[in-house]
Amino acid sequence: MKLRRLSTRAAGFDAKLAALTRYEAAQDASVSGVVRAIIAAVRKRGDYAVLAYSRRYDRVKAASVGNLEVPRAKLRASLNGLPKKDASALRQAAARIRRFHERQRTQSWNFRDASGTLLGQIVSPLERVGIYVPGGKAAYPSSVLMNAIPAKVAGVHEIVMVSPNPNPLVLAAAAIAGVDRVIAIGGAQAIAALAYGTRSVPRVDKIVGPGNAYVAEAKRQVFGQVGIDMIAGPSEILVIGDGTTPADWVAMDLFSQAEHDELAQAILLSPSFSYLNDVENEIKRLLSEMPRRKIIAASLGARGALIHTRSLAEACEISNRIAPEHLELSVAKPQALLPRLRHAGAVFLGRWSSEAVGDYCAGPNHILPTSGTARFSSPLGVYDFQKRSSLINVSRKGARTLGRLASTLARGEGLTAHARSADMRMERRR
Repeated sequence: MKLRRLSTRAAGFDAKLAALTRYEAAQDASVSGVVRAIIAAVRKRGDYAVLAYSRRYDRVKAASVGNLEVPRAKLRASLNGLPKKDASALRQAAARIRRFHERQRTQSWNFRDASGTLLGQIVSPLERVGIYVPGGKAAYPSSVLMNAIPAKVAGVHEIVMVSPNPNPLVLAAAAIAGVDRVIAIGGAQAIAALAYGTRSVPRVDKIVGPGNAYVAEAKRQVFGQVGIDMIAGPSEILVIGDGTTPADWVAMDLFSQAEHDELAQAILLSPSFSYLNDVENEIKRLLSEMPRRKIIAASLGARGALIHTRSLAEACEISNRIAPEHLELSVAKPQALLPRLRHAGAVFLGRWSSEAVGDYCAGPNHILPTSGTARFSSPLGVYDFQKRSSLINVSRKGARTLGRLASTLARGEGLTAHARSADMRMERRR
């Protein structure tokens, strides 16, 4: 593996940075075509198509989709069967995640204006939410907690989790988080089933949770039929370092995202050339110790970089251009840099704040905007599982004063029926 080294002083840096950080969630047109065919089949043939694709892609041997639903008793049994240390860690993480998200709850409100008209907003939870939990290369009980707990805090009535071949740790997390139903299906067919409903899989109002390129593309294609959280790309970490954090710590922080998959991105920005050298040496030294070293090496080789900047201020400017999923301010005075930073999914302040703690148990959500979408998107939260309805109760006095405004504006737009509707209430027949 040859790790990429860039410098902001070098000619062509901007173009190289743009090429390095460019990523689209479904770049391969074949992905879109395959997903479109799966969705069409599920819409037409329901359970039959879901089962056929599950047999093909996930090697499922069940006789029906109904047989793939995991009994709730098995969720509790999985939790009870965990080693005490694992069960305790899940419970403690869940408690911290719940405590953080309880502060995000918003309430309904209203007020009366001078005319006596009541205006307000009704905040209500979604009825049913689908949660996708990846399988395959790794199992993610933390994703169960991060998806389900905010939904429960918001008051969602039913949570349906889909996951290919969920292991006992994932099922235990579902028990702790209060998931209502678990169905052992995955891939684009699971997304399609949640979006349109089948005999065995209920239609949901929103689908959340990360997945591979096929899952991301399926979420893109069903958006509009259901809500989605985001189109998630590969994991990302950007570290701004001043040389005060041990180089092996930073090397391992870069590994922590690179080990997710070969397309993950890990970047270090520093004004200290010698520090970049130190981190690179630690990367080379530590890589051989990592069980997932092939994935880490592929990720760092394809999309990783050590970037020499003129200053920490310039590093912040570059970070804003990248808008990373995870941003570590591994510097002596992280608070001083915060005013310079505008775009990041989550910001970790200081040498003790490893991104890994945020992934599991700090409390804030680890489902974050990727691929530069932190410029306009936010972490998953309670607000993603609530909807708002406007409340308007016009008084008789308001019907006259507001009616005149509405009538004037409607006629200006050429919408006569709108104007007449307002006019009639000004005539005071009753």
